[in-house]
Formats: sequence, C-alpha cells, structure tokens
Amino acid sequence: MDERKELMLYLHVPFCVRKCNYCDFLSFACTEETRSRYVDALCRELRERGREYSGRIVPSIFFGGGTPSLLSPAQLSKIMDCIRETFSVRADAEITMECNPGTVANLSQEQETEKLRGFRAAGINRLSIGLQSANDEELKLLGRIHDYQAFLKTYAIAREVGFTNVNVDLMNALPGQTLDTWKATLERVLALKPMPEHLSVYSLIMEEGTQFAAWESQGKFEGKLQIPSEELDREMYAYTGTRLREAGFSQYEISNYAREGYACQHNVGYWIRKDYLGIGLGSASLIDGVRYSNGTSLEEYLKDPLAGSEEEILTRSDQIEEFAFLGLRMNCGIRRADFETSFGEAWDGYWSEIIRKNVADGLLEEDAEGIRLTDRGRDLGNYVFSQFLFD
Repeated sequence: MDERKELMLYLHVPFCVRKCNYCDFLSFACTEETRSRYVDALCRELRERGREYSGRIVPSIFFGGGTPSLLSPAQLSKIMDCIRETFSVRADAEITMECNPGTVANLSQEQETEKLRGFRAAGINRLSIGLQSANDEELKLLGRIHDYQAFLKTYAIAREVGFTNVNVDLMNALPGQTLDTWKATLERVLALKPMPEHLSVYSLIMEEGTQFAAWESQGKFEGKLQIPSEELDREMYAYTGTRLREAGFSQYEISNYAREGYACQHNVGYWIRKDYLGIGLGSASLIDGVRYSNGTSLEEYLKDPLAGSEEEILTRSDQIEEFAFLGLRMNCGIRRADFETSFGEAWDGYWSEIIRKNVADGLLEEDAEGIRLTDRGRDLGNYVFSQFLFD
C-alpha cells in the first residue's frame, strides 16, 4: 500500500452553453478558441502546481463546472495526460466528470456514442449527469438546455459505452413543484435500467445574483409558480429518504444517496477535510491547513494561470469549526478519536453543552464514538451547524 499523503484534484471548467436560471457558479458561454486556450492554461497550472506536490498521491479527480462535457474527448485526454505526467495517480482513483445532456444529446447517436466513449478512454470512470427534473416544464423554468428525452438518450449511451458508476443530479422545492410532481421525477429516475448507482438531491436555494432571485423580487413566483413552503420542502426531503431507502439506496450525507459501495469518494474527502488541490479559474484548495483560491478573471488566467491566486491560513478555530459543520453533514457524523488525532485534545471543552442541548432537543445522537445528526437534525441541519461556530 502506498503510504504517501493523499491530495485530491478538482478541475474547474467554467464554460456553459448558457447559464441556468438558478445558477450562481462561476460559468459563462465562450468560443471554441477560448476553450482550447483554457485547456492549455489548465495544463500549465497543473505542471506548475505539480512541482510543489510531487510527493503526494492522487486518490480522486473531479471535473466540475460549468459544463466539463463541453470539452472534446481530445481536450479531456490532453488534460488527463498532463495529470498523469505531473502527479502520481492511484491505480484505482475515482475520476468523475459532470455532464449536461444538452451538450451531447444534440449530436447524432453515433457522434454522442463516440464522445462518451472518448471520455471513458481518457480515464473518466464516474459520470455525474445533471438531470435536475424529469418534468419538461420544470426543466424549461430552470433554464436547462435539454428535456427529459435528451437525458434518457445520454443515460442509455453512457451505459452502452461502459459507464458502471453513474450519478444523477436532482433538484426539488422548485417554483410550482408539488409533492406529486416530485414523486413522479423520483419514480422516473428509479425506473431507469440499470438504476443509477448514486443520486444527489438538492433543495433549490434562491442565490443572490441569479435570474431566479431577480424573478422572485419581481413577484413572478406566485400562483401556479409559488415557491414550496418550508413545510413542503421538508416533506419532500423526508419522502426522498424513505423512497430511496426502499429502492436500495443509503443516505450517507445530507443531500447524497448511494447504492452499496458507490458513495462519491471525492465529496466524502471534502467533508472529512482531506487535502485537495483546485485547478482552474476561481477554484479553491485546502492543503495542510491553508486555503488557496484562484483568481476569477478569465483574461488574466489565460495569460498566467497563477495570477490573482490568494491564500488564507486557517486558524485553529477555523479548522475546528470546519471539522464540525462539514463532518456533521455525513450520516456517520464526527468521531471523538478523529478530533483528538487532528487537534490533540478532547472536544468536551468546546462542545459539551451544545451536544447536551441538541441531544435533548432530538437533533443529535451521541454514543461512545461520537455524534451524528438525527433525522430531525438533518431537517434542521443549518440550525445545528450554526451552534458549532465560534462567536
């Protein structure tokens, strides 16, 4: 077994055909020429960063965005070749790419098959397909560039070319959505053959600066487009957990469900605070207690990928806070032994009263190993997390 310290890799591809109405991520449309120049810049940054971390081993790689599936197989292969030349990638590394069906479904069957097969050949072994909803009216409202049939086409071809680890992203609590329409989306996804290995299910958040936030301020979300109440949102969440358990999924984090053996190792790494290196425009890193962030100017990044990067040395308090509010997202919770290994002391001096109160309120459960959220605690996760923050 390789005993070298691990370093996960995240690569940000900020390009989209068009921005979705709910999205506040760093993403925008671009030309093919710009995508090509960006791939070159990513490779330059990989080589520069790799000099600092050649002694690490990479257990997982994640291509996020934006829309990484806008890249061609040749461009993805170029990036993967650069990663392998620069870093020590574990033989069984989990390598994920986010995929928007609208970036491949407009191709012919033969072209789409060739593109997805090319992604597999480049080394992608986990595909995360952004469906969001199986209802075409909801997809239109969200501003997605695909309909449900386009998703079905992409999903079928992904299976045909050999992807055996597929996540499907879903969103609920959408404007105008009811419990029945949400149930219908879940049933359509659970009826897929074969069933997805993983589901990520997120409640819509009206993020500042998005088209949805603007429409909300203009009063658009009224009547048939009314935003689900907090009570309905919780009902959808509770139903999701129950229905997915019946279908053979285990919830391992607040928004994530997996069949046995298919929890996303990259995201688990974030929640347990493994070191990760972010490559690309606006990406973030956490390495040895220091948080780094890349600049957000595309023009500057294309000239010099290291320009505009900043670092923040996390204080002990910062790290203790993150240990709590990230780790508690996991259904397994946080362990006393892990805290003591990380910080050299017991957590009682920090959290004894907070834990006692939340156990009494039915939001946490505690045993000799550690603490974790109850079902009710997951409903009120943000409230629980806030209590673990230092004033």
